[in-house]
Amino acid sequence: MEELDRRLVELLVADGRMSFTDLGRATGLSTSAVHQRVRRLEERGVISGYRAVVSPVQLGLPLTALVSVTPFDPSAPDDVPQRLAPIREIEDCHSVAGVESYILKVRVATPGDLEDLLARIRSAANVSTRTTVVLSTPWEGRSVSSPAPELDD
Repeated sequence: MEELDRRLVELLVADGRMSFTDLGRATGLSTSAVHQRVRRLEERGVISGYRAVVSPVQLGLPLTALVSVTPFDPSAPDDVPQRLAPIREIEDCHSVAGVESYILKVRVATPGDLEDLLARIRSAANVSTRTTVVLSTPWEGRSVSSPAPELDD
């Protein structure tokens, strides 16, 4: 990928609402050249979408947990992601190497809600779970093209 395209991606990761005019100013390209490059990046799948980043705490979901999932029957078809997809509290589903098959990132309001969610996950996917509750999140959601976050000492 060309350096100008990398710079455009970096700028859009930092501010997905940045105008083509502002992107042009930041890169030295014309507005039409920026528009063409961004459109090509979207068509190639480099940019796969735009979204609002929201505060889970402000949405009433202050409890984050990582749930490791292991099927009871390893010889059964691996349809865990499809079985769990309808459960809205699951934010991320990662297939992993190791003892567990998947690690889920979930967000809920209370410990009781987490307990209920775990029961629903076990029932829906016929799996055992191991849960780690997140105490704090110094940073998250960084794209691979983003600079390292600045942390307070």
